[in-house]
This record gives sequence, C-alpha cells and structure tokens, in this order.
Amino acid sequence: MSRPADLGSVKEGSYVIIDGEPCRVVEVEKSKPGKHGSAKVRLTAVSVFTTSKRSYIGTAETHIEIPMIDKRSGQIVSATPSSLQLMDLQTFEVFETPVPTEPEFQGRLQPGTEVEYWSVMEKKKIMRVKGTG
Repeated sequence: MSRPADLGSVKEGSYVIIDGEPCRVVEVEKSKPGKHGSAKVRLTAVSVFTTSKRSYIGTAETHIEIPMIDKRSGQIVSATPSSLQLMDLQTFEVFETPVPTEPEFQGRLQPGTEVEYWSVMEKKKIMRVKGTG
C-alpha cells in the first residue's frame, strides 16, 4: 500500500518507493527553475530491506509513491541460523522473517525476545529489540 506525493515535498528522513523498493531518503538536492523549465529534485535513498543505495531524479511536480509503514510488536518463537519465526502480539499471527544482518542484533535475537518489526509492501523486517521475555 502506498499513497502519492509531489517529489518537491519529500524531505530527508522520509520514506519513498524507488524501483518498487521502499527506501529511506538520506539526501535531497533541489535546483532552481530555469528560464523554460521547472525545478528539478534529486533524491538519494537507502533501501529498507537490502540497504542498497538508489537515486531518483524528477521535476518538483512529479508524483512519487510514499509507502504505508505498519510498525508492530512481535515475539520471537523460534530461531534458525537463517530465519526467525515471529508471533505478532496483537493478532497472534505467526510468520517467518530473515535474520537481520545488522551488527546491533548479533546475539540478541533469542526465543522469547520482544521486537519491533515493520510490515511494508507485503515484506517484514525486524527494526529493533524491545526487551527480553
């Protein structure tokens, strides 16, 4: 799910969809309008799921998609070396998600641990550890 917005209204730290991937904007460059043209905006963003850098260039009036981010709490039910099984603490739905590769998660994701995860465009990713159970 997403909603449209003008490219000129996007600010650093917001989220956009570039090439079908939700990304966090890390840099916004705006040029002034020329004699016969409109102002151009250049975004540099980092993918939420793959952490790869992406760029997007367009006029300030160009429509860009803003992803709807669903921030939820979950509890780790079981862990394997490549994936984690999480249970949503509101709906009690159980699903699998890949183990995050960020160093702050190393050794902290054990069964019973409560985490915050984001659900964006049918994908889920653990964003932070809330506490231990």
